[in-house]
Amino acid sequence: MPAIEIKGLTKQYPVRLKREAVNAVDNLNLTVEQGEIFGFLGPNGAGKTTTIKTLLGLIYPTTGEAYVLGAPAGDISVKHRIAYLPEEPYFYEHMTAREVVSFYAQLFGRKRADAARRADELLDLVGLKADSTKTVRQFSKGMKQRVGIAQSLINDPELLFYDEPTSGLDPISHRDIRDLIVHLKTQGKTIFLSSHQLTDVELVCDRVSIMDRGVLKRMGRVDELVSGGQVEIVATGLENGLREKIQSAAQHSEFADGRAVILQPDDDAAVGQIVDMIRAGRGHVVSITPKRKRLEDIFVETVTERILVSPTGGNGASANGNGASLTTSESGVGNAAASKETSKQ
Repeated sequence: MPAIEIKGLTKQYPVRLKREAVNAVDNLNLTVEQGEIFGFLGPNGAGKTTTIKTLLGLIYPTTGEAYVLGAPAGDISVKHRIAYLPEEPYFYEHMTAREVVSFYAQLFGRKRADAARRADELLDLVGLKADSTKTVRQFSKGMKQRVGIAQSLINDPELLFYDEPTSGLDPISHRDIRDLIVHLKTQGKTIFLSSHQLTDVELVCDRVSIMDRGVLKRMGRVDELVSGGQVEIVATGLENGLREKIQSAAQHSEFADGRAVILQPDDDAAVGQIVDMIRAGRGHVVSITPKRKRLEDIFVETVTERILVSPTGGNGASANGNGASLTTSESGVGNAAASKETSKQ
């Protein structure tokens, strides 16, 4: 059973003073398999929040369907199996970290002593054991994020939805939370990661999708998306007109101090042509290094060009109504009062 399944999801919002509506999400189809970390990317206004709120059951689609763990999005029967951490979680700042986590554990029906034990376990997991008796108002943003992650794990959820969990953190907190997300995957959890920290996404995610203006633009496995760039060939001993031959055949070449740096498309024939020329001219190949694209490059190309791309998908990808394919890994609200918004529900 997929962790998340969305079929033809469209969400329209009326435009004030006009007899028309704008599609915040436009005919989105996606399937998320269990046990993966999935990056949900897009610029501001891409439709990410609308999709998230739909999966959490906070809003309803104009048309289409959304399912979480086989049940309709928002179904109360599965909320104890999912969790949500907003970008800026809200806590009662006069309470200590231990009191906060214990409080939410009791909301899940745990007895006070059991809730306190669970709070201690989770605060130790997120690196706050030594600070568990400090009030939340004494915490930095990174420490508050750790409290939020501890809170999100109270019910040992199957699906975790994290919205910008490393935004604005110092390098150490940044790395620790990123490592914790990877650790959670090893426990068999599915993690939906919405983030603008593309380096983090590239390091931890199995697959990513890119939305823009409500439309799915691109999806694929991270390793597939960043491959297919260029190959760098470093060579020496290019004498007797060999340099001129390589300049005419190579995509790009630079020469300095008897050393050549040559760039070719990541294609066996193109690379082999240059290597054969060097060897035939009695030159020496020092190294051949694939130059991967960065996920940031993929993101900028996709959003700025606004061209619909339909790459090969990973496991569980399904065709979108506009020709793209997508798989995402997402989690609904499993934590009562995880944010100001969810606490009102």
